[in-house]
Amino acid sequence: MAADQDKAPRGGSFLLEDVNPAQVFTPEDFTPEQKVIAETTRRFVDEEVLPNGEQLEHQDWDLTVKLLRRAGELGLLAADVPEAYGGLGLDKVSSSLITEALTRGGSFALSVGAHVGIGTLPIVYFGNADQRARYLPALASGEKFAAYALTEPGSGSDALGAKATARLSPDGRHYILNGTKQFITNAAFADVFIVYAKIDGEHFSAFIVDRSSPGLTTGPEERKMGIKASSTRQLILQDVHVPVENLLGDPGRGHVIAFNILNIGRHKLAVGCVGGMKAAIEASVRYAKQRRQFQRAIAEFPLIQQKLADMNIRTFVTESMAYRTTGDMDRELAALGGSFDGPSAARAIAEYALECSADKVYASEALDFVVDEGVQIHGGVGYIQEYPIERMYRDSRINRIFEGTNEINRLLIPDMLLRKAMRGELGLFPAAEALQRELLSGGHLAADGGDPADPLAAERQLLAQAKKVFLFVGASAVQKYMQALEGEQETLAALADIVIEIYALDSALLRAAKAVWRGESAGAGDSARNQVEMVRVYAREAMERIDARARQILAGMEEGDALRTQLAVLRRLTRFEPVNSKALKRAIAARVIAAEKYVS
Repeated sequence: MAADQDKAPRGGSFLLEDVNPAQVFTPEDFTPEQKVIAETTRRFVDEEVLPNGEQLEHQDWDLTVKLLRRAGELGLLAADVPEAYGGLGLDKVSSSLITEALTRGGSFALSVGAHVGIGTLPIVYFGNADQRARYLPALASGEKFAAYALTEPGSGSDALGAKATARLSPDGRHYILNGTKQFITNAAFADVFIVYAKIDGEHFSAFIVDRSSPGLTTGPEERKMGIKASSTRQLILQDVHVPVENLLGDPGRGHVIAFNILNIGRHKLAVGCVGGMKAAIEASVRYAKQRRQFQRAIAEFPLIQQKLADMNIRTFVTESMAYRTTGDMDRELAALGGSFDGPSAARAIAEYALECSADKVYASEALDFVVDEGVQIHGGVGYIQEYPIERMYRDSRINRIFEGTNEINRLLIPDMLLRKAMRGELGLFPAAEALQRELLSGGHLAADGGDPADPLAAERQLLAQAKKVFLFVGASAVQKYMQALEGEQETLAALADIVIEIYALDSALLRAAKAVWRGESAGAGDSARNQVEMVRVYAREAMERIDARARQILAGMEEGDALRTQLAVLRRLTRFEPVNSKALKRAIAARVIAAEKYVS
């Protein structure tokens, strides 16, 4: 499964190819300029957002708008807008750092994210020159705010099942929109809505709709479990006249816009989760050092340390995945040259749609894990609203629903892989055939410890085994079900979990390997010890989860001797030697406790 080490990795290729760590972007690669952008955002959150947290949670929309305008003054709303239209035209890493830093401010970050992301980007990538000129400067500066209206009461995951309609007026100058949109973020104060409706009830299309349009109203605020500092309402359209020049893209091509914007939304959600995880660790470790039981700070107890280590490891892995994908996007966009072309940029990002889905699923579930453990560390006070971990816990849950539920994304991942394979863009079928020949030859498949001079040799072999597990069970599922595989959702979801674990381990391992190389080249070979130790722990825990998912898939397809034969092959692929995770986690936790924050 080796590949040309100088070849830029393509979407999905991590399943088959060994990537040169030098090609992978990591947080250690942030430039001084990018760090300044992140620090500017953090300072804004710490000095202007957090002191107003309680007021924002009680939905003071005037204050929300005031802070959004302040963010605009600082340039925090302009990162993804081209310079030609009043924006900054920053790289995706800089944009991601803004997103990550904003999440320290709770669900105010959602107001910003919905505006700069799914609200503005449809115009950035799919608007014509006139639409960009009319809307983007005001959206980039904070003069106006945007919202995204796709979901309806009867169509959530099935976006193309929308009932909202658009019909051309008799004079041909307007589209007349009717329908109801649901769960619209920023609806209380947005000036511009990206609305999806079917022209003549058939052709799914996107429109730019101004709030001032007669017939456009919003419902009352939804009473939500979390993300209370964000506005969520219905958008009601009753004979709303939208100028024909506000049709976004081509008639009947709204799905292209929606799906591309969802790719970006999933990636930004994952980056936001990274910020939330770091904030939860910071709150939890500080409380654990202050809270005393049995005459000791609870941070001194091994089970609390184990939680802090697990929280830190999940955050490290999520951060590694999210910024790896960000770097891949930036490289793909840079290949387009200097002039901005929206549809081409959207296609470049779509190359990594699979990774965006993997990031979204993993990050949202990792954040849930981290905040849940954070509440547990806090004990009873973690359930009390005056402690920030309580809000973090409630706010976290929506991420598994946003931007396509995790179930939908799990179904998308194997579908995208098979489509790439069928188009000849990904050599899954030849790789599966090669593995079949290897299995029949009776070769040695499990890890043997590798090169003793390489601190990550065993983990590299575990990753190689994990990739073989995916090829083995994936090929078995395709052979078993053929065209009926689409209906085997449990199998598809389990395959997706294996893919996600492989991308997670691959990203963390490559980051640690890059850190080791940098440390050695600088004469400080132990500087990457924390990352290596986190990968050593994570690789084995990931392998256990991969083994469990593979067993689930095989047991759902076969029984008796056929199942026993397949399980025997699986055992050959999943054997590994355990490490002393107790000692490793204690060492990781000690670093977290000393720093009182996430430690990469």
